[in-house]
Formats: sequence, C-alpha cells, structure tokens
Amino acid sequence: MGQLSTATLRTATPADASSLAALALEVWLSTYIRHGINAHFADFALAHFTPERFKSWIEDPDHRLIVSQNRDGIDGFIHIGRNSPDPVGGHIRTELTSLYIQPRHQGRGLGKALLDAALDQADHPVWLAVNCENTKARAFYKTQGFSKLGETAFRIGDKSYPNDVLMRQPL
Repeated sequence: MGQLSTATLRTATPADASSLAALALEVWLSTYIRHGINAHFADFALAHFTPERFKSWIEDPDHRLIVSQNRDGIDGFIHIGRNSPDPVGGHIRTELTSLYIQPRHQGRGLGKALLDAALDQADHPVWLAVNCENTKARAFYKTQGFSKLGETAFRIGDKSYPNDVLMRQPL
C-alpha cells in the first residue's frame, strides 16, 4: 500500500464539510472536465458540492462518509447511502455514492482502503453508477469484485451522460 500508512481512516464529522466539498470539486472537475470549464458544468458543480450538503449527509444516519486524512488534511473519502434504490431494478438499496481521492494521492491504495472500510460490515449488495468513459474507475471497481448490473444516465440540466450501473455482492 505504499504511503497509506501515513493516512488515517475515520468517520467524517461536520467540521469536515468544507474540506469534503473542496475535495469533491477538485476531483470531479479534474475527472470529468477535460476541455475547459463552462457554465453548464460549473453551475452544477458549485451547486452540488457544497459544505451544507456534505454537513447534511454527515448528520443523516442513512449516509456514511469515511475520510482518509494525512498529516495535512483530507486526501480522499467514500460516501455510502442507504435507502437509495438502484436505477436498474430498484432491488439493491445501498449506493456507493462517491469514492474520491485527490489526483496527487491516487495509486497509493487509498481507494481500496476506503472501499474496504466502508464495505467491511456489508451483508447486502451495493450498487454504484460510473461514467462509461471513466475507464480508470471502471477498471478499479472490476478488480474489487463489482460487475455490471445495467445502464443509466447521469443528468445535468437537459443533458445526459451514459453510466454503467455496477454491483457487488457481500464477500
């Protein structure tokens, strides 16, 4: 796991909300915005990744956020939501909402460590949606035992983007 030993995994607290919002903005923009930022994407990102939204998730018992913290701050997080039916059949009710690692900290085992920590006690299937063009994430989830359940579309305003819906049975 390389430098993972310098990171601590812990449950997010309300004091983490602004750090999580900033990290999510950084990761989302660096992952999906490859040709310049326009208002369509900027408006979505700034409305979605807010400290208030993260604080509400942290305080909601149906959501679990675990952070990876190094000596300087948070470098990654995972967000699991219960009572969130999958978009394919609606039978799987636990969603891996997001797994975000700062780009400069990727490749050190943080994603696997966060995923393992979040799913450690899972006794039921988990689903997630991943952009069809995000080959790096799709390959990661495949190595972690996820398989394709179906397809959905991620919508921003009047535009949609194809996503694969993946699922993993408990180990």
